[in-house]
Amino acid sequence: MFNPSRFEFARKRRGFTKKDLATSVGLTSRSISMFENNESAPSEDTLKLLAKELSFPLSFFKQDDDVDTLDENAVSFRSLSKMSATRKYSALSSGAMAIAFNKWIEQRFDLPAPDLIEFARDDDPEMAAIALRQQWGLGELAISNLVHLMEAKGIRVFSLAEDTVDVDAFSLWKDDVPFVFLNTMKSAERSRFDAAHELGHLVLHKHAIPTGTDVERDADKFASAFLMPASNIRASLSRLETVPSLIKAKKNWKVSLAALAYRIHKLGIISDWHYRTLCIEMSKNGFTKKEPESIPREQSKIWEMIFENLRADNITKADIAKDLDILPSEIETFVFGLILINVSSNRESTGQKPKNTPPYLKLVE
Repeated sequence: MFNPSRFEFARKRRGFTKKDLATSVGLTSRSISMFENNESAPSEDTLKLLAKELSFPLSFFKQDDDVDTLDENAVSFRSLSKMSATRKYSALSSGAMAIAFNKWIEQRFDLPAPDLIEFARDDDPEMAAIALRQQWGLGELAISNLVHLMEAKGIRVFSLAEDTVDVDAFSLWKDDVPFVFLNTMKSAERSRFDAAHELGHLVLHKHAIPTGTDVERDADKFASAFLMPASNIRASLSRLETVPSLIKAKKNWKVSLAALAYRIHKLGIISDWHYRTLCIEMSKNGFTKKEPESIPREQSKIWEMIFENLRADNITKADIAKDLDILPSEIETFVFGLILINVSSNRESTGQKPKNTPPYLKLVE
């Protein structure tokens, strides 16, 4: 009646160390270790106390099957050396739960199939970005909404609702399906670049361990080239650019001021001295901490359509959560910052029963 691996998963999901969890519920660290090592099982009252503290329903800990966890070697974490183990495992378990939710969705909706190209780790990121743009028929134009585009190309985009600078975003392939998790608490420009960065990992590092300084640098190069194509930048900007002119220009490519300045420097449009001058002025005006004339945050189209259809069929967050053995509040963390609509269904306010026929939605590009 008690699954120790699920208990350990829940603890890591909430970011508790064994000592912290033990202290919060009045137990010893040894007791927590014994529960996780299957040396003993908590009493029903103790389990209820632990379930409440961990914000999981009691039923979650009583399932026979283990949670399908993620291999950390297959996940692209930036600044891994600076990330605590607690934060890393919290993000990994959050991703595992989102993937379980995705499986629930795919049983009811026909989502776009992945449409990505594969490159080797040693391939040129700039050329990979050009090749992917060509495959997707983007030409040299700016991308109006990167989240929409990635969703249309079969990438499952979720929110990583973790209020921490340790986790900007991460991505992985799972059963040949690409996933991207965005920290939607970052600025709109930063989140958009993060999405392009993770797209680079999916394209360049599918069959490699996506960690290391060189790997991160290549993903940044890919993101820069994908969002700001070299020929388009060269045709639009000159060596006489100023901070005010770049603030105006960045709106076209929907990137940060710093990212655009860096790009034109790397392309040789401006000199080292000119770039340093721009950086000094940006820092002096506080633009390195607060983005000037920020763009609206990109929203998800697919999640909006899915939840609208679920609402129409009176399927509630509680219904989904019950199937997944999680709390209804967890559902919203998967799409936090990606949609503005209320994810509640009509039944949560009217008390109507759901239809017998499950919703089915075919999403096309």
